[in-house]
Amino acid sequence: MNPIDIINKYYTEGSDIYNVLIDHSRLVADKALEIAGRHPELNIDKQFVEEAAMLHDIGVFMCDAKDIHCNGNEPYIKHGILGAEILRKEGFPRHALVCERHTGSGITKEQIMENNLPIPAIDMLPVTIEEKLICYADKFYSKSKPGKEKSIDKIRKSMEKYGNKALERFDKLNSLFK
Repeated sequence: MNPIDIINKYYTEGSDIYNVLIDHSRLVADKALEIAGRHPELNIDKQFVEEAAMLHDIGVFMCDAKDIHCNGNEPYIKHGILGAEILRKEGFPRHALVCERHTGSGITKEQIMENNLPIPAIDMLPVTIEEKLICYADKFYSKSKPGKEKSIDKIRKSMEKYGNKALERFDKLNSLFK
């Protein structure tokens, strides 16, 4: 499966949002593959990681995030769910789970309900080693500041605003993959 073929069904090649998506996703994929290479003991499916990392943000075009050229109507927090719907429709349910579970360090049902988030009230936590790896690698790159890798300290600081549980989940991922 070529992830670019799927992306090209939903994005106009060369458009601003296409470039943001491809650039960000490539950085995330490369970071995830580099980490996987350092951890052969984890038996990570590298082909899946590359494909899923390239597709993890496919739903952003439906969201309202003007700073990254997204002119949709949905809140940005829904990009993972929207991407999961696309990938399930395309016949890639395993890749869809990465979309659904990569936001933040994962989101619990309780967090969704407590914060009245406009997404289904279900646990959206990365489960497989590949899901965890992509979730982790994604934290190093912002779509609004392309190409600039964040430090662990900067990631931790940004995760603090989501509460101790989110920060603890990130710290567990960091311990696993450092």
